Amino acid sequence: MKLVQLNVWGGRLQSQIANFLAEQQPDVLCLQEAISFNKDDAAVFITIENIQKANQLQYAVIAPVFSFNLMNGEARFGNCILSRFPVQKSEIVFTHLEHQENFDFNEHDSNMRNFIHAVIKDESRAFNILTHHGYHIPDHKNGDKETLRQMKQIGQYIDQLGGPVILAGDFNLSPYSRSLGQLNTRLTNLSIKHHLKTTRTSLTHKTEVCDYIFVNKEIKVKKFYAANEVVSDHKALVLDFDI
Repeated sequence: MKLVQLNVWGGRLQSQIANFLAEQQPDVLCLQEAISFNKDDAAVFITIENIQKANQLQYAVIAPVFSFNLMNGEARFGNCILSRFPVQKSEIVFTHLEHQENFDFNEHDSNMRNFIHAVIKDESRAFNILTHHGYHIPDHKNGDKETLRQMKQIGQYIDQLGGPVILAGDFNLSPYSRSLGQLNTRLTNLSIKHHLKTTRTSLTHKTEVCDYIFVNKEIKVKKFYAANEVVSDHKALVLDFDI
């Protein structure tokens, strides 16, 4: 089974994203900064709906953090899990603020944050997939009291889960920050284990590791890597696994 994790950067690089996913053929796709749009044509970006249809990912859980009017339609921006296998149940949990309708950068705080938990079942058994886009601190990725609180919230949520667990996302935190330590002590951080040097691409001057896939002991990792294809200002992470 294959999972791809990607901060999709608003879907700016349409053809690059489409070609990459067509090659990867993921069974599960975790996206941040993704846009769902209720019109058929969104010429300036690739939408969740475009990706879902092109990759035959029948099941979707979409968790917008804000919505805005665009081209006589409504766009929803946030996190998403797409799956080839049925989603048995799902939950969306906000870690900071709440969903904002009619969002305006000049009026509203853009640091609304949530995570998705989806229970997915393939032919054999059910497993837990979670995705999160972390609270953004402009000047660094070291975290603060607020990110520590949010990582504790996610960690305590994971503590209550049974069975295989995969947590993926752009956490906006450095690998050994105190905040991310809340997850590092609970799960295996594959970005650390595989010694990733950066999860950013040539489209930004930033060079940090801030994108992660975490697994518990019930996930059998077959292959993990950061893809070289430029599909965003973040690298895509690819996980081949069994449960």
